[in-house]
Order: sequence, then C-alpha cells, then structure tokens
Amino acid sequence: MSTSTVDMQALGEKIEKHSAFIDDIYTELDNVIVGQKYMIDRLLIGLLADGHVLLEGVPGLAKTLTVSSLATVINTEFQRIQFTPDLLPADLVGTLIYNQKKMEFTVKKGPIFSNIVLADEINRSPAKVQSALLEAMQERQVTIGEETFALEDPFLVLATQNPVEQEGTYPLPEAQVDRFMLKLKIDYPSKNEELEIMRRMAKTGPKTKLKSVVTSKKILDARKVINEIYTDEKVERYIVDLVFATRNPDDYQISELADLIAFGASPRASINLNLAARAHAFMQHRAYVTPEDVRFIAMDILRHRIIPTFEAEAENITTEDMIRQILSTVQVP
Repeated sequence: MSTSTVDMQALGEKIEKHSAFIDDIYTELDNVIVGQKYMIDRLLIGLLADGHVLLEGVPGLAKTLTVSSLATVINTEFQRIQFTPDLLPADLVGTLIYNQKKMEFTVKKGPIFSNIVLADEINRSPAKVQSALLEAMQERQVTIGEETFALEDPFLVLATQNPVEQEGTYPLPEAQVDRFMLKLKIDYPSKNEELEIMRRMAKTGPKTKLKSVVTSKKILDARKVINEIYTDEKVERYIVDLVFATRNPDDYQISELADLIAFGASPRASINLNLAARAHAFMQHRAYVTPEDVRFIAMDILRHRIIPTFEAEAENITTEDMIRQILSTVQVP
C-alpha cells in the first residue's frame, strides 16, 4: 500500500475518532491501578491486535487485578481459572454429562467460554492441561466429544505465570509459548508508586468500583480500523530484518550471537510485530506506523521466541540481552 493510494488526512480523522476510547480506558484504570503503565499498554495492544498475552512475575504485583479491571472497563465476560497441579483439561473446556432421564449426553461448557480468560499461574498445571488451551488459543474453537464450538469474539487468553525457578512449576511447552503474541516481564513498582499503593490499599471497607467505558463492539470496530493503518515498506523491511537477525546474526554483523542462539524467532514474530506496531500507532491516535512503534513492542514479541544455547545459559546471557544487541545494531530506517 503506497501513500498515493491512501488519503492520510481522512484516515487520520478516522483513527482519531475510533481511538478516542483509549484515553477513557487509561483514566478509568487509574482509579484502581497505580503505575504498571508497561503492563496496561501491552494488555491493550494484545486486545486491539487480537493476541494472547503471557505475564510473568512474582505474586503480588497486581497482575490479576489489572486483568480483571480491564475486563470490567471494556464490559466483556470475564473468567478467572486458577491453574493447580490437579486441574484436568475437562475443568477448562467442559465435558459431556449423561442425563439419565433423557438417556443422552449433554454438553456442559467450561470457563473457557468467555471473552477474557485469565489463566492464573498457568505453569502450576502439567502439560496436558496447558495443551487444552492450544486449540482454543489458535483456532478460536473448542471440541467437546464430537461437537466443535466457536468461541465468542473478542476472545483473549491472558495468562500469568510465576518465574520458572520457583518450586512446583511446569515450564510451558514451546508450541504453547509461541502462541502468545506478547510475553511480559512484570517488575516491582517504584518507591513512589509503592507509597501510593500503600496509602490506597491500607483502608478497610468497599474498594473503588470501576465503570465500563467501552463496549466489545467498539473493540472489534477498532480492530478493523487498525487494519487500515499505513505501514511503509521501509518499516516492513525493518521488521523482517529484526526477525532475520535472530536467525542469521552473521548477516547483520552480530556474529557474536551466532553461538548463543539455538533457534531464532518464527514467522509468527514478523506477523505479530506488524500487528502490534499498528495497534500501538492506533493507541497514539496515529494513522501510520513508525520504527519507534516497532521498537516499543519488539522486546515483548521476541523475548519468548528465541531459544538460547547452553553456551548462552552458561555465560548468563539472556534473550533480552541478545534482543537489545539486535535493536542497537540493525539499521533503523
């Protein structure tokens, strides 16, 4: 799509109109969530770009509160599933129940039939339960017995996990991790933020009630508008260069990474970088994508898609270190 075929002024006005609700969401969430702008920004990008989000961090960093608050603000159905070692796939997707009176099986749908599903502490359950999410996340459908049911739109899995070093955790299979558009690393709040959290939360009685400021239809309409956002070919090539640098670092004069990366990012990374960059431009009320939109979200898209070698692990070099090096080396258009 070239600029000559796009009326940028008309598109800009359209984006301005359709993205007005973004500021309302931030304002409403501010009433309950202190700080955590990094997390809120990326949850909104996941929502707008139709991509699932994995949040990693120690307990107590308001991950669950932020997700449930977001569901309230956008007026959608919300289900929280607590993953435990004894959870079964049927507890997630549903099962067939035999009705003795009618002498037939009926379907009892599980909590996955919702708009926003919070998979809390997803890595506390074994692989068979985690795999039950695969079909739902990728195909947006669930099979119970011989019947297949389509999931409602919007459908978003927001999963939280404890750092894998903690006891009683099962690492997520690579196939499942790759299905998450973004993987966020949630950190502790700053001193001032923690002071504000303490002042707000150290009170008994009813907590602040959030009100919904946008409907799920508006979110779906926004997704259609995001598809129209203009991405220049130079920016598209920049996205592909970043992804290829994870596979062939030698081609980009980063040969020191060649022995540290076992597997680079899959084509899903390029697709998701493009989608997420557009969503970020939309959140900034802009009708075009800049390289800064790509860089803003690159770490969260690539973090879980690069498999380090044993050598990298032995030298304590993380995938984040490698991504930073790629971002500082690959030429920005």
